[in-house]
Amino acid sequence: MNHKLIVVSGPTASGKTKTSIEIAKHIQNTLHMKAAVVNFDSLLFYKEISIGTAKPTLEERDGIEHHMIDIESINSPMNASGFIKKGEEVILELFKQNKVVILVGGSAFYLRAILKGMYESPTAPKELKEGITEQYKNEGIAPFIEFLKINDPQSLINLHENDHYRLMRAVEYFQLTGTKISDKKKEHDQLNPYDFSTISHPWDVLHFYLDLPKDEHFEIIKKRTQEMFDQGLMEEVLELEKAGFFLTEKPLASIGYKEALEFKNGLFANIEECIERIAISTRQLAKAQRTFFNKITPKESFNPIHDQGKIKERVTSFLKE
Repeated sequence: MNHKLIVVSGPTASGKTKTSIEIAKHIQNTLHMKAAVVNFDSLLFYKEISIGTAKPTLEERDGIEHHMIDIESINSPMNASGFIKKGEEVILELFKQNKVVILVGGSAFYLRAILKGMYESPTAPKELKEGITEQYKNEGIAPFIEFLKINDPQSLINLHENDHYRLMRAVEYFQLTGTKISDKKKEHDQLNPYDFSTISHPWDVLHFYLDLPKDEHFEIIKKRTQEMFDQGLMEEVLELEKAGFFLTEKPLASIGYKEALEFKNGLFANIEECIERIAISTRQLAKAQRTFFNKITPKESFNPIHDQGKIKERVTSFLKE
């Protein structure tokens, strides 16, 4: 019998955490099977950051077993190959324990990596990595963008200007191999990496994609952004600084932390302006996530607010197949 894997994906702030916990409780309480949640949201890997990542608290997890949360330090950011290695180990161990695995997150790239595999990329020597990190600390992202304009302009089209990590990775790849990472991506894309009907594992997969109307979603985003500040996002950033972090670590360039740091450094007139900037950046991120997820097939789309009953019915039929 194939192992059963349920994926819960969707743009940021679309109710994935709540839905995955509801699914797990339904599996355990109604279907009397064991279930566990495995996170594939890249920012939840890091133990030092919680508020700006909307990491579910122990109370919110409601007794449901969660994995791939708080497993790394922001000092050592995890890449996709590291995620595949750890994620597969966790999933296979849970299957050994006869548990239904619920894979949850908004990082479509990581979802594709663990289900479909990824194109191999050579590991850069330590000196090259350190040189790039040092240049980024001293000069920011601008010289990397200039480098790509000359050497790999397609990567500037492929990548969001705020995705500093992948922009730096594209420069690193070119310096290491003398070839463009965008060419490698194009080659990989011709293998149809958005078709999840064939994956690199013998698992039965049910993919729930959560989304809701854009206006309604933006109201939720604004509310959640305000809640992050109410819960102490600025205090979290100041604590990180006190703990000796440089505040240039890759996870702190993510939406929420980036703007909170800019507010701390006086780049916003007031907190309201900062909150508005985060909400707008989050909406832009959600749009990019939708674009990626819309290409993925097969998946079943549901409204996270109105369709919880339908989702549970579908889980029941999938696990009884």
